[in-house]
This record gives sequence, structure tokens and C-alpha cells, in this order.
Amino acid sequence: MFGQQKRRIGIGLVWVSLWAGAGMVSPAAGQDVKPFLGRWALYLPGGAGWLEVRQETGYLDADILWYGGSVVPVDSVMVIDDTLIATRNRPVVRKKDAEGKPIRTQTMTTWIELSGYGDELTGRENSPHGNGVGVTVREFTAKRIPALPARPNLSKVKYGQPIKLFNGKDLTGWAPTNPNQKVGFKVVDGALVNDPVQPKSGRHIRYGNLKTTRRFEDFKLTLQVNVPKGSNSGVYLRGIYEVQISDSYGRGVDSHNMGAIYSRLTPKVSAEKPAGQWQDMEMILCDRHVTVVLNGKTIIDNEPLLGVTGGALTADEFSPGPIYLQGDHGKISYRHMVLTPIIK
Repeated sequence: MFGQQKRRIGIGLVWVSLWAGAGMVSPAAGQDVKPFLGRWALYLPGGAGWLEVRQETGYLDADILWYGGSVVPVDSVMVIDDTLIATRNRPVVRKKDAEGKPIRTQTMTTWIELSGYGDELTGRENSPHGNGVGVTVREFTAKRIPALPARPNLSKVKYGQPIKLFNGKDLTGWAPTNPNQKVGFKVVDGALVNDPVQPKSGRHIRYGNLKTTRRFEDFKLTLQVNVPKGSNSGVYLRGIYEVQISDSYGRGVDSHNMGAIYSRLTPKVSAEKPAGQWQDMEMILCDRHVTVVLNGKTIIDNEPLLGVTGGALTADEFSPGPIYLQGDHGKISYRHMVLTPIIK
């Protein structure tokens, strides 16, 4: 775990703010950008992130994932000497009129710095305080992600013995991802049901997620899921790649809809059922490629995974990890969960 510290903002913030909002920045002559190009796993304090830096014609560009949410473009990226600087902007409303409409908005700029050479860099996130006085600094490590292997031939994959992840009786083999959070999962009529009930009055309860106590490498996972109207969840393969579970019937294809690899891979067809029905899913994770079959239709076909998704337990894509179920979004039910390891 990396520490946090606070410091005052001086001329440096003003200088970076001038760059932010200017869009993508052409690298200056003599600046060596090659050490920063490529995809990076970000080992953040208490979480995970991802960064891809690209050399386009005449400028640098980058996309970032920071803890949760989606992969998004940065607002600017530049290389100065041996440091890469990427910025993200957010509007802050300072004043409103009598009707509550903003009349004074400022842009607050958060920037990250990556320094060094080689396959492991040191990073710093600089996050200005909302009142404009001071900045919180978080240190982290960035590791270069090796190139993706060739697309695996799934017809030649060998499988081991199936493992029943859920016994239909209790939570044996499962544990919360965060023991300090309330767990809404329980067994109801042979199904693993998440019911994050909120109190009618009082403080909102933040429910946690559930993970297997066993860790796995590559595998095939089959299950059935029932999504109530308006609800959503997620199945995290090896704890790092989220297969989206949501009530998205009739909404078309999107990287945030049912069966998608959240914000990364969009299903090629819509195959979800209306809310409240049991749906069949099969997921194959092999050599950093993923296949998703929903209700008998292949919606993601052996596609490459460029990095972890939001909410990943770690940025490490090469170590065994658990299956984890998202439990903080809404009611959801799972059953018949069987994992079959891939033998290499």
C-alpha cells in the first residue's frame, strides 16, 4: 500500500492547468516518447488502473482507467524530459443564481506523472482540493503489459474436472472482497441471491462484493442469472475482468450492456432476455482472450483483453484470481455455477 500526503499547489498547478484543455499535445523535438508508449498496468493504492499511450501522427494520445468506471480518454498528455504527464479535467460549480443555475464554473485539473525508463515506472497522482488550496498526492507503480499472445484455438483446449462453485445450500467457498462491508448475498430456494436492502431512513448502506475463496487461472465458467427490472451486477473473471450483468433488454449493443466486457468489448449481437427470467451464460477465459455465450448465442468471440476493467481487485493479469460477484448495485440471483479449469 502506497501512502498519501498533502502539499500546497504552487506555480506547477497553474502551468499544468494551462496545458489541460488544450487537447492533445505534439511532442517537442528531442523528447523521447518511446519509453512511455504502450499499455501499462497501474498498481494503485487499494485498487487497480490501466493506461495506454499512443503515438499518433503529430501528437500523443492516451486512454485511462482509474479504479472504477469506464476506460476514458485523457484531456491531454505530454512528455517532458523523462516524465509523462497526463491530465483529466472536471468542472466545479462555484456560484449559482437564484434558480440554482450555474453562473461561475471553474475547471479543476488532476494530473498523473510517470517517470523512469524500462518496464516499471514510478507514478504520482496529483489531485487538487475542491477549495483550490492544496493537493493530495498518491504514489503508485506502473508496469508495462506484455504483448498479447496469439488468439487461442479453443477447439484444441483441454479441460480438467468441473468444479461446482455454489452448493445451493450456503456460502461455503465464498467470502466478501472487503470484510468491512455488509454483504447482501444469501441463499434463497437454491439460488445465490443478492438483496442490498437500504433502510427507509438513515444512512445509506454500501454493500460489498462476494468472491470465491479459491483462485483460478484460465477456465470455462457456466451459470444462470436472473436480473430484476432496472438492476445490474457483474461477474469478474479472475477478479479483474468484468462481464456485465444488467437489465438491458431492448437497448441494443453497448459495452455497458448485458454480456459485455465492461467498457472494453461490445457484444456483436443482443441476446439478453427480458427482466425477471433465468438466463444462461458461458464464459471462457484463455490466454487473455475471452468468449461470452449468452442464451445460446456467441456475443463475444475469442476477443483480446487489453487490460483490467473498473473494480478489478488487482492490476495483475498474470496471477490466479477468484470469481467475484458484484453486490453493490442491486438485487440479482445466480445458480448452477460451474467452473472447468483449462489444462495447459
